[in-house]
Amino acid sequence: MPTPIPKKLLARQHEITADFTRLVHAHVDDLAAGRATEALEIRDFADQLCIHPTHLSNTLKLTTGEAPCAIYERKLVAVSKELLQDPQQSIATVAARLTYDPSNFTKFFKRFVGLTPRQYREEALLAQFAPEKTETVTS
Repeated sequence: MPTPIPKKLLARQHEITADFTRLVHAHVDDLAAGRATEALEIRDFADQLCIHPTHLSNTLKLTTGEAPCAIYERKLVAVSKELLQDPQQSIATVAARLTYDPSNFTKFFKRFVGLTPRQYREEALLAQFAPEKTETVTS
């Protein structure tokens, strides 16, 4: 039988996970709002949490089954999608706001979404302005 993990250790692992997730969300929101101009790296988040990057990575893998970069990338994709909904902002502006050059942003976005930012924007705008399907009731 495996040795049980002490509850205090489990609580700390979940605290690290919650703190990391909070920091990532706040940082990406700051990038999107223009309050931050440089993307942080995983080691920067680990420094903020006063732990080693390897410990952060191992803890997140234990508690979530994911690497820290997966959580970071998922938030970047979600914010990218929100920003691309605004046709007033060019794709290059969205990329720059998230600290990407347009070419790398397109590669990043397509890897996670399966569409280029332009394709995503076109589909989102079509869906937004498409007439809603109404069901007709026949008697």
